[in-house]
Amino acid sequence: MSHGSASPALKTVLDSLEDSKAESIVTIDIQRKSSLADYMIVASGRSNRHVSAVADHLIKALKDAGHGNARVEGLASADWVLIDAGDIIVHVFRPEVREFYNLEKMWQTPEMEDETVH
Repeated sequence: MSHGSASPALKTVLDSLEDSKAESIVTIDIQRKSSLADYMIVASGRSNRHVSAVADHLIKALKDAGHGNARVEGLASADWVLIDAGDIIVHVFRPEVREFYNLEKMWQTPEMEDETVH
């Protein structure tokens, strides 16, 4: 996905994550899978300190771009920080925590068609 065609909020998120040197950034379109949000972004930081810095940078970028105050959970421990920016939910993990929870696999499953069993 090119950042040019993304919504302004999504572009802000992706640009901020890249500026903070977040690693393995994955964007998952969940518009047809959940009413929680339109996009889920999963990224990694190299350490607790890096995860915290990435999250802080993103929270400030969202606020500065006029996307309001995001809800944040997990910043104190910085193993897994969840940033709820309304239409976009961002998860920033330490690599081993990300691997353990494996959110991408859960959310990237193919759409299940309505199949009727006869």
